Amino acid sequence: MTEEKKHKVTVFSTPTCPWCVLVKRYLDEKGVEYENVDVSIDHEGAKKMIDRSGEMGVPQLWIDDELVVGFDQGAINKLLGLK
Repeated sequence: MTEEKKHKVTVFSTPTCPWCVLVKRYLDEKGVEYENVDVSIDHEGAKKMIDRSGEMGVPQLWIDDELVVGFDQGAINKLLGLK
């Protein structure tokens, strides 16, 4: 197996958001490690997310220095080098 670049991935989500569940399941299936920030209880995390994106909606993914709002599989795949 070839060595893959290690990406820093942070997922901002809530437990009641169906798209959040799907994006985390997708990352799990692809073997992508990520930090999950539950913005329903982590108010500092929520503030950080909103300050950076200007958006309150979840899911939001920070992949390295890039921002993806929503479950945009094409953008996620491109940034992570997935097929």
